Amino acid sequence: MGLSTLRNVRFAGMSTCMPKRVLSNLEDCPPSKRSERERLVRNIGIQNRRISPAWQCFSDLAFDATEKLLADLEWSRDEIDALVVVTQSPDYLIPSTAIILQDRLKLSQATIAYDVNLGCSGYPFGIHLLGSMIAAGTIKKALLLVGDKSASDNDPLFSDAGTATALEYDPNATPMYFDLNSDGSGYKAIIKPVGGHREPYAFHHSIPTKDADGDLHWPDGLILDGPAVLSFSTQRVPPSVTRALEYAGLDREQVDHFVFHQANRMINETIRKKLGLPPEKVPSTLQDFGNTSGASLPVTMTVCLSEKLSGGRSKVLLSGFGIGLSWGVCILDIENARFPALIES
Repeated sequence: MGLSTLRNVRFAGMSTCMPKRVLSNLEDCPPSKRSERERLVRNIGIQNRRISPAWQCFSDLAFDATEKLLADLEWSRDEIDALVVVTQSPDYLIPSTAIILQDRLKLSQATIAYDVNLGCSGYPFGIHLLGSMIAAGTIKKALLLVGDKSASDNDPLFSDAGTATALEYDPNATPMYFDLNSDGSGYKAIIKPVGGHREPYAFHHSIPTKDADGDLHWPDGLILDGPAVLSFSTQRVPPSVTRALEYAGLDREQVDHFVFHQANRMINETIRKKLGLPPEKVPSTLQDFGNTSGASLPVTMTVCLSEKLSGGRSKVLLSGFGIGLSWGVCILDIENARFPALIES
């Protein structure tokens, strides 16, 4: 059942860290492709992206975000009962990045730590997973680290980011409402087919092919079926949002902010218009930060809503969707949470 409610879970704070390097989709492309790239930017709405140096992993960004958040919250590291990392950019195939970060962050060895392999939909799923542990009553304070290292020089969509979210047990917290869904029949729409046990990496995977435009493509790269992703996103997300609102007993007007995964402008504007939402209630970070995979919801909240969410109470609807295929909605109240300014590392 996709619909569920969590009680006794408070959203305590969030921190976001991104690489310092800014890559322009217009300026940092070959002159021969400038006109083509200008048309692309108009369609996808992404002008600038953030890209990490080769040595920097997602976990480095998440580590910096966590350090800042813990300092702002004044939480003791011994108080952290659980650490869940949602990423598709682990440091290693094995062991778990979460366990490495448990030691690096100097958390207690009694801390529960593990990874979850999810991308663009990962933030609502991560909140539900960690929140369920807290709602059970045995976990009091916990951290959710979400993000990926997805950016490359040539791909105009993706940026790198690492985020940290703090959740805690609070018997006075308002309920969180969820609608979480999965459809594995569409797994080929967004896939890296090489490198797992189904198709192990071999020498021939390192030999690129050249397309009609002269661009090189590697067999072990990401395959993204644009039309399939567009169809999935615009058909599945609006009904999920409506279903979650009805389940929570809310009208659209009662929600202060609708934060959607930052896929691209065409997808996000179609979703917004289908739901009849005013632009001022739907913040976007696409132009300056691109698609940050599972981190796009925290990135957008940090960049666009941090002041509003730091004081008073706001009702926020979060919607993540993508790889899997999977899609999820979370509706929650955020009150007096800690939102440090965007960190650059």
